[in-house]
Amino acid sequence: MTRPLALTCGEPSGIGPETAMGAWAALKDELAFFWIGDPTHLPEGPRVIIETSDKARGAMAEGLPVLPHAFHAPARPGRPDPLNAQSVIEVIARAVALVEEGHAAAVTTCPISKKALIDGAGFGFPGHTEYLAHLAGDVPVVMMLACPELRVVPATIHIPLSDVPTALTPDALTETIRITHAALIRDFGVTSPRIAVAGLNPHAGEGGAMGHEEIEIIAPVLERLRKDGLDLIGPLPGDTMFHAAARRGYDAAVAMYHDQALIPIKTIDFAGGVNVTLGLPFIRTSPDHGTAFDIAGQGKADPTSLIAALRMADAMARARGAA
Repeated sequence: MTRPLALTCGEPSGIGPETAMGAWAALKDELAFFWIGDPTHLPEGPRVIIETSDKARGAMAEGLPVLPHAFHAPARPGRPDPLNAQSVIEVIARAVALVEEGHAAAVTTCPISKKALIDGAGFGFPGHTEYLAHLAGDVPVVMMLACPELRVVPATIHIPLSDVPTALTPDALTETIRITHAALIRDFGVTSPRIAVAGLNPHAGEGGAMGHEEIEIIAPVLERLRKDGLDLIGPLPGDTMFHAAARRGYDAAVAMYHDQALIPIKTIDFAGGVNVTLGLPFIRTSPDHGTAFDIAGQGKADPTSLIAALRMADAMARARGAA
């Protein structure tokens, strides 16, 4: 790769600064990235202030390359300051702009605190994903959770379980599957993707005995997409499609709701799961954990998921030819 990855600071009072230093220590001889944020927010450790992203590769051997961004308050572990909220948002937009302008290969984001951003800056988005989609021109996106053993996409995300049947429309499910299929080809180098699709109800509805969404919504969508050449399996019972032998039969799984997707991947690889936003014109990955205010600043933060997110961003950039 010739272009480095852009790593956003996220919420500076969380574990992002600690995991960034840990990721640099693990990856300094493997790939190049730079951290965007306030250098004073980082814990003790080697860092190199850079003026432009093209200096990151040469700086990696000496310390974490830091592209400075002004913040208004110090980082107090576990205690987010509203004065820093606007700068957290600006860093995300800056990272995206650097990728769009060709100065970085991909964006990896450290966790944010949505409450802190709302309280401090009136953040008008449910989370990172929606803000990134907005920066890209309000494009449709889906969330993938990935680790070496499993890639899974929830068709519905942060809504009450009681709202899932209403939100699970044919158009929404079709869009989710199409975005997943395209991303497997473009970003993961899977030339002929096989996608397993879960049912909504126990036993995938058992022929209508336990629900009708499989018959009325899911199966018709799959049949239409199969006619377009997509290799789809399902609808499958959610309790039998994630064991090791079943996972060998597909390249990604589409689940119907949040926990149906996240429980298996967090069971398989709790520390190493990566959040990937599919459908964006640029690559974005993130560790699959939050700010962890309860352990911030205590030296307990595990950088494993951030390391995996950076490695995945690097691999996706190579597959997409964005490196």
